Amino acid sequence: DYCYLTTTGRVSGEPREIEIWFGLRGATLYMLSGGGDRSNWVRNLRREPRVTVRIGDRTFDGTARIVGQREEDDLARRTLLDKYRPRYTGDLSSWGTTALPIAVDLAVA
Repeated sequence: DYCYLTTTGRVSGEPREIEIWFGLRGATLYMLSGGGDRSNWVRNLRREPRVTVRIGDRTFDGTARIVGQREEDDLARRTLLDKYRPRYTGDLSSWGTTALPIAVDLAVA
């Protein structure tokens, strides 16, 4: 259900790991930041887009970016809502429409 995203701290330069919901489409992983661009992890990846993502026992290198194109924005939101809405007891409507979509393009060998 979760992935572990490691960014580089924009001030400290140290690794910073968060646990976060994700959706995967091909070699692109999508996440939604409820705190928008104010979230520390988003501020970190804006400074240094190279990240690692751990899913289960596998770790991937990737390049993170804020989703800008409308079609990809819709895809990111739909991917996460389709995955989590059926098993989450709360209302995800606001999160699904207002959170900032982030993509990580995974380096897959």
